[in-house]
Amino acid sequence: MRHRVAGFKLKRPVDSRNSLLRNLCTSVIEIERVVTTVPKAKAVRPLVEKMITLAKQDTLHSRRQAAMVLRTPAAVKKLFDTLGTRFGQRSGGYTRITRLANRKGDGAELAMIELVGSELVKRAAERAKRKEERLKARQSGQEPGEGEDGKEEKK
Repeated sequence: MRHRVAGFKLKRPVDSRNSLLRNLCTSVIEIERVVTTVPKAKAVRPLVEKMITLAKQDTLHSRRQAAMVLRTPAAVKKLFDTLGTRFGQRSGGYTRITRLANRKGDGAELAMIELVGSELVKRAAERAKRKEERLKARQSGQEPGEGEDGKEEKK
């Protein structure tokens, strides 16, 4: 029987496993998209979801609880300042695991764990960057698709 057996061992001792999960959780929060193996992605998902749930409260106690898990103060700041407000109305399901191809070296099945909505943030940043480039090109007198030598750029 499997009574009281829960969680993922990941073929590591307890301290190494905890360190791995804390580092992965910090990376997911800072970068919003991490490629790792499927078991590691499944193991870190509850930890990331718990951190985002803490960030929705934004109390001193919840900040200290998140700081116990996350490695960098920048990750804690981003968690409470941007992610807590972004997922404020959402009641769970903050992460998405997408399976990728097998790794070339050892054939391990890879997965990408990302925060839901991060692709929208990334698209908005790219859109703003393109709009800024077009504005600069207009101010300098060039057409939006031209390079510095006056020839059309191919995409």
